[in-house]
Amino acid sequence: MRVTQSSGAGGLDLNLLVALDVLLEEQSVSGAARRLHLSEPAMSRTLGRIRKALGDPVLVRAGRQMVPTPHALAVQAEVSAVVERARALFAGPGAVDLRTVSRTLSILGSDAIAAAYGPALFARAAEEAPGVRLRFLGESHVDEPMLRQGTADLELGVIDTTAPEVLVETIREDRMIGMARPGHPLLKGKLTARRFAAADHVTVSRRGRLSGPLDTALAELGLARRVVGSMATFSSSVFVLLRTDLVGLAASWTRPLSEALGLVTFEVPVDLPPLPLGMAWHPRHDADPAHAWLRACARDLLAAQE
Repeated sequence: MRVTQSSGAGGLDLNLLVALDVLLEEQSVSGAARRLHLSEPAMSRTLGRIRKALGDPVLVRAGRQMVPTPHALAVQAEVSAVVERARALFAGPGAVDLRTVSRTLSILGSDAIAAAYGPALFARAAEEAPGVRLRFLGESHVDEPMLRQGTADLELGVIDTTAPEVLVETIREDRMIGMARPGHPLLKGKLTARRFAAADHVTVSRRGRLSGPLDTALAELGLARRVVGSMATFSSSVFVLLRTDLVGLAASWTRPLSEALGLVTFEVPVDLPPLPLGMAWHPRHDADPAHAWLRACARDLLAAQE
């Protein structure tokens, strides 16, 4: 298959799109050469052809690494989508064998998502799609359109995006639980809302937020808690809670992680709104067999109760 350039300067081999997709994914000539079973000199020549066709360096040297140019980042998602649509077109309906697919799929979510569901996802990939590599990306403290940009293929967790072009599927509702170190004074005797509010709290927020739905619920009871700080990740909060008398909150699906790391979990003595646990993706991946497989895996894992 050949794509004709709009400039009329001849034909552009679709293989250049495949190579560009892999180069941007690997950000390495040698890595792309291995993926495409080419020699490094051949891959370098291909990169040169891509640079000439796009009129852009595509990848530039930064120290010992190569990084994409702004233009390359801008077209990366569309390049990946075009390549996958072409593969699906030539494979025909229902003809894709996941065991032959060679892809890197990026999952956006908290560190707790990666820790809780990563092992099962890696195991399932090894069995069903051994050529698929899973890359877990951490959440940023600022909101970025990572699904639209193509930086991430799938987002997992509590989805709060309002982007109209993003598809969102709620899989189940979860709830918040409390966490504290073993022997914490709060764990002795009956746990009431007043005792809970009187403890010193630490939040987990990628944005550094010091308040949330719990504070609203406590205010309705005429109570207020003292929040002494926030942690950006679940894992960092666990180690802080283990070494202090602070109290924290987490989704109930983190209970096995929290208890395995030595924390005691407990039910929060306040009525809180449910947490919608789900996933989000850009519509360009809707018909992509590999992405559909990833969504099915995520759906199975997230649907399982704690």
